[in-house]
Amino acid sequence: MAVKVVNSAQLLLETQPHPLSISELLIRSTEIADYATENAAKIDQVGAFPGREFEQIAAAGLLSAPLDRRLGGHGLGIEASATRKLLQILKQFGHGNLAIGRIFEGHVNALQLIQTFGTQAQVEAYASDARDRHKIFGVWNAEANDGVKIIPLETGHYRLEGCKTFASGSGYVDRPFVNGTLPDGRWQMCIVPMDQVVTVSDPSWWQPSGMRATASYKVDFSGVELEASALIGQPDDYYRQPWLSVGVIRFAAVQLGGAEALFDETRKFLQGLGRTQDPYQAERLGKIAIALESGNLWLKGAAEFVAAYAPIFAGSPIVPHPQAEQLVAYANMVRSAIEQICMEVIQACERSVGTRGLLPPTPIERIIRDLTLYLRQPAFDAAFANVGHYVLTQQTAAERLWSYA
Repeated sequence: MAVKVVNSAQLLLETQPHPLSISELLIRSTEIADYATENAAKIDQVGAFPGREFEQIAAAGLLSAPLDRRLGGHGLGIEASATRKLLQILKQFGHGNLAIGRIFEGHVNALQLIQTFGTQAQVEAYASDARDRHKIFGVWNAEANDGVKIIPLETGHYRLEGCKTFASGSGYVDRPFVNGTLPDGRWQMCIVPMDQVVTVSDPSWWQPSGMRATASYKVDFSGVELEASALIGQPDDYYRQPWLSVGVIRFAAVQLGGAEALFDETRKFLQGLGRTQDPYQAERLGKIAIALESGNLWLKGAAEFVAAYAPIFAGSPIVPHPQAEQLVAYANMVRSAIEQICMEVIQACERSVGTRGLLPPTPIERIIRDLTLYLRQPAFDAAFANVGHYVLTQQTAAERLWSYA
């Protein structure tokens, strides 16, 4: 049934069938995460990638799950009411292997950007890529001094010059956002069809202590030519709020999943040593349990805020919202609180297991390496400052400061 379109984030298209319910997707995500846990040590090396896990993710319909229901998805990442379920899935993947959570979160982020800022034709085309061809999407935004420039050509096409760093899933992500600078200095989103162009990857650039299986290489896009249809949204749309900042709750969910995995392995290690009656171990594990539950309450609060804010994730880009600054500040609180929780969990687990527990073949040291690296997200201090600036400019009493009713 054809219905008039208000904007691409509110497309009403003929419903596509999706075989699994969201509840079934949660169950399947747990099964995939369990497999990932068992396989994590085997792919903990530079050059590896969780390929088998993403085959399972595709087979379960999870690559299309971030699409609007009317596009054949489950709305995970674009329908605000589905935010809590999305965060649960991201946390499960983070628990299984942070590398998988990192790449899947990028996939969700990319599809959310397309459905928010893309045209109807772009939304339909890229939805088909995810739904019908199982293409993995991503957001490759980081760069050094040789960053990407987007150069308009007389033909109406655009040529890319320059490189991206931390390009997670290099060689496996099929449709990454490769955002770059226009001649006037503004930032333009664009998607590169990696299976249709020639790029140069530098695996030697990626020599990390953790997150090795993300294949986060440096990639040179110089000479790649794109049609105008590859450009998503208007210049500087990527930096528009609240969409830019509210997305941090997704990686926070992945991080918390990693912290929960660390707790589970630490407890298993202590139980194996018969240390369950040690009062100091009990104290440490109690503190960890409290911290993790606090993290889960932060995620719950974030999901409820997003759901109450607007029907579409972070609202419509053509309709201003009076609580946008409040939502951004709340998301930054969530991100900051969960990072601190994860750091506390790491320290407490290290003290609990001692040197013996930090040696292979226990997975504890690998999880700590992965989580420590993944916690280093950009603009940490700015996130704290944003919260402080928001509260300093309000007159609302503390008990109602974050009310979204």
